[in-house]
Amino acid sequence: MPADTATFPPESPRAASDTPAADAVLRPVRTGNAFEETVERLMAAIKLGVVPPGDRFPAERDLAARLCVSRITLREALHALRQSGHVEVRRGRFGGTFVTCPPPTPPPGEARRRAEDMGPALDDALTFRRVLEVGAVHVLATRPLDEDRRALLLARLHAVDNATPGDYRRLDTAFHLTLAELAGSSSLTAAAADVRMRLNDLLDAIPVLDRNIEHSAAQHAAIVRAILATDPEAARHAVTEHLDATAALLRGFLT
Repeated sequence: MPADTATFPPESPRAASDTPAADAVLRPVRTGNAFEETVERLMAAIKLGVVPPGDRFPAERDLAARLCVSRITLREALHALRQSGHVEVRRGRFGGTFVTCPPPTPPPGEARRRAEDMGPALDDALTFRRVLEVGAVHVLATRPLDEDRRALLLARLHAVDNATPGDYRRLDTAFHLTLAELAGSSSLTAAAADVRMRLNDLLDAIPVLDRNIEHSAAQHAAIVRAILATDPEAARHAVTEHLDATAALLRGFLT
């Protein structure tokens, strides 16, 4: 069934924090400064939309175990995010730590400064992303997806195609991380999340224009059609064309 004529299921009922992408972001802290890296992990989950606005992080005990930090360190990190306005604590039976709002979009001037600071690392990140996602869709397209994985892919495609401008980048990120997630490699998912974090502040600075959304939607649909048709070469071509267009658009807005 072609992706652009399929009946799309609703978003997966899985909790936002109960996915391979969430596991890739909320993975164990390894550096010497546990507090700083814990804040970084939690902010990555927010910026990548792994825990979107209105959703809550796992319970403290579970989250501390996933990050391999003490509950004291986790509480300090969550307190820092509360002070910055990224999360809020709600009490009661259905309480917890909830993401309050998406991170602000950096102004174009700030994005250009960050791109200049990255220097050759920007081209490195774009190349690495291309290799990762081309490889992921090639793996996906070599074998049929089972019903659950197919439903998840179509749900993520439907979500980004119907996103409001304010929610577009988060849902676009979710779609692209799903390509890595469905490839079945936790290492690939973690690498895709890391490179997306390196680029997200710059991608967020690109204006969300109707023409660009329509162009991306057609490319997303072509990627999904090729995956569902188990056509690796078509999938590789579709994702390469899409990522090259995004890289050209990014460079155009940052020059």
